[in-house]
Amino acid sequence: MSVLNGKKILLGVSGGIAAYKTASLVRLFIKAGAHVQVIMTPASKDFVTPLTLSTLSKNPVHSSFFNQDDEDAVWNNHVDLALWADLMLIAPATSNTLSKMTTGNSDNLLVATYLSAKCPVYFAPAMDLDMYKHPSVLSSFTALKSFGNIMIPAESGELASGLSGEGRMAEPENIIAFLEADLESKLPLKGKKILITAGPTYEAIDPVRFIGNHSSGKMGFDLANEAANLGAQVILIAGPTHYKAKNGLVEVINVVSAQDMYDACHEYFNDVDVAIAAAAVADYRPKVVALQKIKKAADEFSIELEKTKDILASLGAIKKNQFLIGFALETENEIENAKLKIQKKNLDLIVLNSLQDEGAGFKKETNKVTFIDQDFKIEPMELKSKESVAVDILNKVVLHFAKS
Repeated sequence: MSVLNGKKILLGVSGGIAAYKTASLVRLFIKAGAHVQVIMTPASKDFVTPLTLSTLSKNPVHSSFFNQDDEDAVWNNHVDLALWADLMLIAPATSNTLSKMTTGNSDNLLVATYLSAKCPVYFAPAMDLDMYKHPSVLSSFTALKSFGNIMIPAESGELASGLSGEGRMAEPENIIAFLEADLESKLPLKGKKILITAGPTYEAIDPVRFIGNHSSGKMGFDLANEAANLGAQVILIAGPTHYKAKNGLVEVINVVSAQDMYDACHEYFNDVDVAIAAAAVADYRPKVVALQKIKKAADEFSIELEKTKDILASLGAIKKNQFLIGFALETENEIENAKLKIQKKNLDLIVLNSLQDEGAGFKKETNKVTFIDQDFKIEPMELKSKESVAVDILNKVVLHFAKS
């Protein structure tokens, strides 16, 4: 799966013959799973039509501060466009547009949006070879790179003038490859291997019935997807759940029982940098599992239970340099019970959930957690979506490696 998958990309098209290549560029972005919006300078519409790019991007194309054909003259908000984007690419970037970007001459929607961008900005120059080497253009390159913008160098080849040399805009496939390589190199968890557990476990009573809990697995799957998005190699050990990993780079190991999850965790734990135990593992299981379905006969029926192995404690006992994160779901004495778990299970961080908090717990789209580290520093968080909680947890992981 491409690192561009799910990214919101703002493509700025300026007026050069290379603008015709942007149709292929948009198609490749969509194929990679990105969301694309296009801003065109008025001159660029002489080389490629807004209808083409709108059809390919599945979004309206913007080219002016307001739609002149609209009786209500709706304003195209350059600030909103800039804030929407995860990255902005200006391709082709002509000498005229580069000069305006350098000096802040925002006489069109594209440059005004560029000046409002908070995201990474890439530019792919396109011009004739003498223009490409002119001191004024070279100074634009230097200035834009000093602003933090990233240049995708032009390629050599046949130019519109009939000459052959440097100045040809990079081919769409090469632009995609450049963006993917640059983004991957900056992912904060690239090179890290993370083990995550998710969902409930089911402990068999007979071939039909089991002991389980209400965990949906959403928190663990959100953690896995976010970790993969940050560049980590992710092994997700999941109990029975209907959730699927959104990021195709997540390796999912499906298990059923607490023993299955214990075995899988111990198979992979020694080779990982981080382990996050988000699963709701059964504490007890039937001591004897009936081989046939138990018939409804007596008015009362009892099952003898035995403890399951404590997966988190067992990992804490053998951990070396792994950053180990556990979850605690409590209903009373939440903070004190969580602190005891940190010590007893040798954790680096615990994520405390309380069923007393509205919007938290099983089968919810939201969660309200409190972070407690091994020094007992307590950090309560506000109610958030589970996706946002996953981001907060992975930020703790990123911070850990930034300090080490």
